[in-house]
Amino acid sequence: MKVKKYVVKNMNEAMAKIRNELGKDAIIVSQRKVRKEGIKGYFTPKMIEVTAALDRYNKDNEKKQSMDSIKALIYNKQEEQKRALISEKQIDKKDKIIENTDSANENIIKEVIEMKNMIKELQSNRMETKDENDIDSFIDSLDISKESKKRIIEEILKIDSDNDIEEKFKISLEKIVPEYEDKERKIEILIGPTGVGKTTTIAKLAGRKALLEKKKVGLITIDTYRIGAVEQLKTYSEIMNIPFKVVYSIKEMDEALEELKDCDSIFIDTTGRSAKNTMQISELRAYINKIPNKLIHLVISSTIKNKDIKVILQGYGVIDFDSIIVTKLDETSNYEILIDALIDGNKPISYMTLGQSVPDDIKKVSKNFIIDLIVGDKVI
Repeated sequence: MKVKKYVVKNMNEAMAKIRNELGKDAIIVSQRKVRKEGIKGYFTPKMIEVTAALDRYNKDNEKKQSMDSIKALIYNKQEEQKRALISEKQIDKKDKIIENTDSANENIIKEVIEMKNMIKELQSNRMETKDENDIDSFIDSLDISKESKKRIIEEILKIDSDNDIEEKFKISLEKIVPEYEDKERKIEILIGPTGVGKTTTIAKLAGRKALLEKKKVGLITIDTYRIGAVEQLKTYSEIMNIPFKVVYSIKEMDEALEELKDCDSIFIDTTGRSAKNTMQISELRAYINKIPNKLIHLVISSTIKNKDIKVILQGYGVIDFDSIIVTKLDETSNYEILIDALIDGNKPISYMTLGQSVPDDIKKVSKNFIIDLIVGDKVI
């Protein structure tokens, strides 16, 4: 007889163990409730101690039990493989679900990004339209020519910043307005239409050189058409104590320059000519071409009409002048005329006159001074 004890949680567990180890012929001899040994036994549920016995124990039965054990092992192994296969399939299924979910999420994210880009583009287009409308409104308010407005708009649209329109306008002027470079030539010639203040301006320039810079200065005039012009310049020369020559022909110009060759600076006043009279302009150019080492200033008044500036600049364009002198700034508050002069003439402004006082009311100007004057950051 074979006797064996089992400590189990319940009878079902006991029966399974007895049948597995002793076989179906085993009998239960006794059962009782017991505790685990030690202190832990008082804090855990009671167990059941079952005593079983097998009275017909032989080799055939042992072999049969061994076979049953092997079958049980094979069965358990097969069950484990099935469970593993099912689990693997579930994992694959989950992976596919996750993969499909990821793919769906990617599509959703892609669509969201596309929508955001579309919204951003729409907002950008609205901003560009608003900016263009603001630019157009601002430019239309300026009292300048269409050509000047077009040039300024082109420059403003190149500016990639969040500045307001006034600041962009100032930045555009910084690109457009050329800086005057003083070439320090010995002979300086003033040309321009009648009534712009050439004679007074040349007296101011000569006075600055003679009285302030202590240079030896000479004066020449070829303005013999206008009554009083010669006397006016002669009076200035006597007050400033500088030599003065009147020229009536090209030949006399050579003689006058020879007589004043010891001077540090020579200023030449010319007759006012209509920009539309090409013959008179050609005659003036013949005088000027005979003069070496010269600097030519085109004099225009800030009080003339904007539409007349282009005519003057085109008419005198055949004479390659170096700079523009703007006079009578004290007689106007509209400095936008300077924009047309700079853009149409494509030449820098060298001087501005601010009154009638000789030689004080003339100022050599910089690029920044002109821009500040135009935008209103500086007041004369």
